[in-house]
Amino acid sequence: MSGARDVTLSGLPDGLSGDGRNPGSAEVLPTGGADGLLTGSAGGFTLPDDLEAHEPPEARGLARDGVRLLVSRRGTGEIGHHRFTDLPRLLEPGDLLVVNNSATLPAAVRLDRLAVHFSTECEDGTWLVELRRRAGRPTGTAGDETARMDGEAGASEPYPGGVPGEWLPLPGGATLRLLERRTPRLWRARLDREVLGYLRRYGVPIRYSYVGRDWPLADYQTVFALRPGSAEMPSAGRPFTTALVTELVSSGIGVAPITLHTGVASPEADEPPYPERFEVPESTARQVASAREAGGRVVAVGTTVVRALETAALPGGRIGAASGWTTHLVTPRSGVRVVDGLVTGLHEPRSSHLLMLSALAGDELLSRSYAQALGEGYLWHEFGDVHLIIR
Repeated sequence: MSGARDVTLSGLPDGLSGDGRNPGSAEVLPTGGADGLLTGSAGGFTLPDDLEAHEPPEARGLARDGVRLLVSRRGTGEIGHHRFTDLPRLLEPGDLLVVNNSATLPAAVRLDRLAVHFSTECEDGTWLVELRRRAGRPTGTAGDETARMDGEAGASEPYPGGVPGEWLPLPGGATLRLLERRTPRLWRARLDREVLGYLRRYGVPIRYSYVGRDWPLADYQTVFALRPGSAEMPSAGRPFTTALVTELVSSGIGVAPITLHTGVASPEADEPPYPERFEVPESTARQVASAREAGGRVVAVGTTVVRALETAALPGGRIGAASGWTTHLVTPRSGVRVVDGLVTGLHEPRSSHLLMLSALAGDELLSRSYAQALGEGYLWHEFGDVHLIIR
């Protein structure tokens, strides 16, 4: 990419080793305080089962953009309750929305007792994969998109087995060779055929036990999805529709893309994101600069966008075009230099994403916001409601 700063490291970043943390940037996630929500930078609150979104909003009788929108304004400390369709009236002309155009892969391949989650493509054609042990009993053919699980459908847990050099037979006669363990959960592995084509035929979207059945891949794509590569949906962009984007642009609000291919998330607590491949194009860097020079706000759609923009940040809050791997973890200690606002989902207790939210909103406002979200019955996870934070 012409003019881009290339921050690609050889193979995978050295930070992806040992326990998977990025040395020097990870912070220990503290437990919740007396209010049961946020202390320091992360949450220790309890998420009730009935506040987990178990299916897409369309299955609940809503349009994609009909989900609820919690609005937190750091400047005034105000918290408001809206629908996502109110977003054009909550932003201002001259603001810039930066979105992630990564498309979601059908990244889970199911065997009888195991599932293989394809996380991240390495530069040598190998992949980082996670092995997970499935719960329940299979009721369909392994690798068949109609396969189901009895009981807690899709429930699984990290599988600690496997040895370097082991071969795993996959559906369709494919073979996956485990090469080396890169973290306690991720292996570097090689499939004996082209991965994206194989996943299109035999893969299904990754889901966890709170989603009770399979949903089509289309339900895991955003309106911005152009570049396949994410193991899990960049879910903050899901509520956007073509009509809403048109209304935003007509209202004088810009839209610019970055790409960050998300790796496997973790239903387990206390794990920061692993290194991920990203690209901030020159055109988006120019739009960010123009918006800031004109007094507009840069609003990231998703924590992935914050991570990419803050990785590309230059001294003084400017950004340049950049591509490669990012190990950057946004925390209250690191702060934010580029982003003035964030559209994001509601994150699980002790999720590392809460560190980023705390850097944007501050602990006190974030604690009050999550208390209201819990009290008002907002829904969590990728099919849930949305949170807008404005600094």
